[in-house]
Amino acid sequence: MTLLQNPVNKFNIVSTKDEHPGDKRFFQCSGPFDLEHLSTVSDTKIVAARSGKSITSFTGIAPLQAATECEISFLDNKRYLPLLAETKAGIVIISPAFVEKVPDDSIALVTSRPYLAWAKIASLFYPKQKAQSGIHPTAFIDPTADIDSSVEVGPFAVIMPHVKIGKGSIIGAHAVIEQGVEIGDYCCIGSHVSLSHALLGNRVVLYPGCRIGQDGFGFAISESGFITVPQVGRVILKNDVEVGANSTIDRGSIRDTIIGEGSRLDNLVQIGHNVQMGRCCIVVSQAGISGSTQLGDFVTIAAQAGLIGHIHIGDHARIGAQCGVMSDVESKSDVIGSPAMPFREFFRNVAVLRKIAKKSYKIR
Repeated sequence: MTLLQNPVNKFNIVSTKDEHPGDKRFFQCSGPFDLEHLSTVSDTKIVAARSGKSITSFTGIAPLQAATECEISFLDNKRYLPLLAETKAGIVIISPAFVEKVPDDSIALVTSRPYLAWAKIASLFYPKQKAQSGIHPTAFIDPTADIDSSVEVGPFAVIMPHVKIGKGSIIGAHAVIEQGVEIGDYCCIGSHVSLSHALLGNRVVLYPGCRIGQDGFGFAISESGFITVPQVGRVILKNDVEVGANSTIDRGSIRDTIIGEGSRLDNLVQIGHNVQMGRCCIVVSQAGISGSTQLGDFVTIAAQAGLIGHIHIGDHARIGAQCGVMSDVESKSDVIGSPAMPFREFFRNVAVLRKIAKKSYKIR
């Protein structure tokens, strides 16, 4: 009866109106940090509060509408200027254009890139999880596996023969690391990840449910049906790659599938066999890249875009959401639509179709 009458108190659930981040049940906050240190870490200029308040130690981060005088917030979009006027934040990270709008009781950390500075300060208070060295008693480790003594291996993880895992890495619960896989230093392999035929650099993050290194989609057609082509390549994930939850990366057929250094894949992304991806590429949720496609450096592929195989996407190109890319895209190009076309051409076409539709309606 008590459970039904007062479930919030029973389970100590925080109200949805509490907008402070960093629930202590899930996150461990570092700090406090002084103003000078925060400014140095974020590469910002200090503009002191006009009211003369002398708060010198700051304990965390929060949104403008919830921050207290001991917390840091930021503004990177003029739409939220009304919140800035009312904020109680001790520090606001802000661009030079809005520094005069910071309340008298707040200190401004001024930079031309507020969101970057915010990321650095947020990472200071909430650093990446570090390995708690040790192997859970339910994990299976083949005797031939070479695992650094600082590695953390979670419950029911499976590590097969001749696997190598570098220092400070974390292997989550129920993860399966197949024979011969090599994992660099300070990597994080999430729960239920399966990893085969792969070589990982340092600081690689695979979020829960990733499937890395399975057979590529390769088959020949005969009179009697399909004949599967052996997929004998590997997957290479270079330093600082992150792959979102439930994403899949097929191993190469006769050459390697490569994800370039610093690239980020969102959740539910599909990368086909032999794809070669450059540095710092972004692939957003539900996008798919077919086999043997090559991406240059700093390419962005938006949500639900689809790329056919055997094409080349140049450096700094941007592929719009739901775009169907069926041919090469030049460097620094922005394309959208299906089939893909330059942004301006696409919206001109849309405008013409609207005019035709309106004329047709008037005639009827």
